[in-house]
Amino acid sequence: MKPRWIYSECKIYVCNFIVSYIPILLVRLFYYRHIMSYKIGKGSCIGKGCKFNGSGMLSIGENTIVNEGCRLDNRANIVIGKNVTISPEVKLLTADHDMNHPQCKGRERGIVLEDFVLVGAAAMVLGGVLMKKGSVLVAHSLLIKSTEAFGVYQGLPAVYQSQRSQNHEYSKR
Repeated sequence: MKPRWIYSECKIYVCNFIVSYIPILLVRLFYYRHIMSYKIGKGSCIGKGCKFNGSGMLSIGENTIVNEGCRLDNRANIVIGKNVTISPEVKLLTADHDMNHPQCKGRERGIVLEDFVLVGAAAMVLGGVLMKKGSVLVAHSLLIKSTEAFGVYQGLPAVYQSQRSQNHEYSKR
């Protein structure tokens, strides 16, 4: 075992099982920014009990909320825009296996959530997805394809349901 690997695994363990349960947001944000190397914008919040898969590979814009108990699988890059709301227990999964590959090879594909996106409670977004500006994923839905701007998506797998209002003026919560 290499010392660097041990350090990396310990850092993730401390992040997921100690720091993520500290009730003081500023302490959690300090660890995420300075130890885990996550880029987190001003006014953004990551709730208690969130789990991650590695350091770096996560960028969150200003005034964004990641609620409690979310899983951000940042083995590939996750980019979250400004004024995004991620409800409790959401999963953003960037890694899976290619079932058509002869050895079922692992693969990693990034996720992008643009500004004003809303992801409902216990929803899941798979790798390679782009949620365009203002789009919504309804609670308990599974998103496997990219969305259109301000579209509302629901179901297993999620399909287009309606169009969301495009008048969003909030900038701070």
